[in-house]
Amino acid sequence: MTKTELLYEGKAKKIWKTEDENFLVSEFKDDLTAFNGEKKSSEEGKGALNNQISSALFELLNEKGIKTHFVKMLDDNNMLHKSCEVIKIEVIVRNIATGSLSKNLGIDNGKVLPFTLVEFDYKNDALGDPKLNDQHALILGLVKHQDELDKIRRVAREINDILKPFFFEKGLKLVDFKLEFGKDKNGNIILIDELSPDNCRFWDIESGESLDKDRFRQGKGGLKVAYTQVLNRILNK
Repeated sequence: MTKTELLYEGKAKKIWKTEDENFLVSEFKDDLTAFNGEKKSSEEGKGALNNQISSALFELLNEKGIKTHFVKMLDDNNMLHKSCEVIKIEVIVRNIATGSLSKNLGIDNGKVLPFTLVEFDYKNDALGDPKLNDQHALILGLVKHQDELDKIRRVAREINDILKPFFFEKGLKLVDFKLEFGKDKNGNIILIDELSPDNCRFWDIESGESLDKDRFRQGKGGLKVAYTQVLNRILNK
């Protein structure tokens, strides 16, 4: 597959058309953004790490029966995947309170939640990705039926049930993570986008050290080292 035309450029990836309309290529960028694009930087090699991490995790989920858009990793920075209609809902899955959940609701940072929390945000940068409830999503036409929201929520929990113990065995707490879904050419809802330290929070079980994009958000440095640690643990290196 070869890239033919730039379809879309986002904060972390460029999406390219290919000679086959059923497949696209995601090119992972080295750019870093936080706080809805207010903080920006770049870290050489970050895109390649995210591509490798995402590819490994998509392969794992595919093996476990989760339907994803992933086809294969083409090279260090490029991933081949199915073309999908994006559902403009960001799905946040939380196991431990931190970040905006602690800030907005006053829940102690680091508190283990009594059950897995699944939240919806409206994928809209101009509006600052506001929180959604089911009725909002239906009124906005982001999905056609309540059944589709129920499926997204169910699959998000299934993904958590796979990834949480997987990372625990690697010495990492899966604190929270963000998912995106789309519809394939047959109208099936499947997982899309990426799974990486850019949209997942990982804490080392023993030290509590953050090994994700919070290092950039909080100005801690060492982001590439942290991402490399995550990849090496996934690959058992």
